[in-house]
Amino acid sequence: MFVVCKEHLELAIDRFVDEYEEAPDLVDLLETRFPDWTPPACCEEQGCEQFGRFLVV
Repeated sequence: MFVVCKEHLELAIDRFVDEYEEAPDLVDLLETRFPDWTPPACCEEQGCEQFGRFLVV
């Protein structure tokens, strides 16, 4: 599972496919909320401080 900005979305999809050998589901965190989970505020890519908008799972 990865939380990334729009700029790093393609990279996260590629990483997910390499790791799990299947296509991920993408969730736009601007449109979806989870009652028991708070997503990270920033993209998980190292050095990136942009808003983590997409959940790749």
